[in-house]
Amino acid sequence: MKRSIVVLTSAILFLVATAASAGETTKAPEVGQEFPNISLPFPEARAHRDYLGLQRGNSFGLSQVKAEVVIVEILSMYCPFCQAEAPKVNELYAMIENDEKLRGKVKIIGIAAGNTALETDLFRKKYDVPFPLFADGDFVLHKAFGEVRTPYFIGARIVGDRAMVFHSRLGAFDDPASFLSLILEESGLQNAGGRPE
Repeated sequence: MKRSIVVLTSAILFLVATAASAGETTKAPEVGQEFPNISLPFPEARAHRDYLGLQRGNSFGLSQVKAEVVIVEILSMYCPFCQAEAPKVNELYAMIENDEKLRGKVKIIGIAAGNTALETDLFRKKYDVPFPLFADGDFVLHKAFGEVRTPYFIGARIVGDRAMVFHSRLGAFDDPASFLSLILEESGLQNAGGRPE
């Protein structure tokens, strides 16, 4: 009963925060812009640190991820569309990791808007999410992304010490293979030795 009340309260707070932000003028990252200057906590799991290519530290920026392309999903455990999308994003991750031309070049992370570390961990376990998820219980990161609705996908190309946005779109994708092809095309990675058509 206590847990149900906590979950219900968190869901209400998320909806109120989303509704309150609807009238604000902040914008989602736009294609061609630099990825927002955010600081993400250093992952606790060794597998996630290794996946992102991080050595040591307390926090990191997206441009420090050892990859050419990073796909960022903004999600919430209370978003039914995010819940339905979770298996497809897992499939996308598997497609990338099982492709020797893409493994190491394309990485995925998730940012759980309005979700505590506990809620984020519950989502990770329930949907068996293999890539790193970062809790954003205070909506700090969410504000940097223009307080977008969920799920929202941002693609960033790592160029030196900068991360440049090449994809920024609200909504779920229907087919992981088609979405991956779109990401490769928009990022230019397809023409630079990425997976062929």
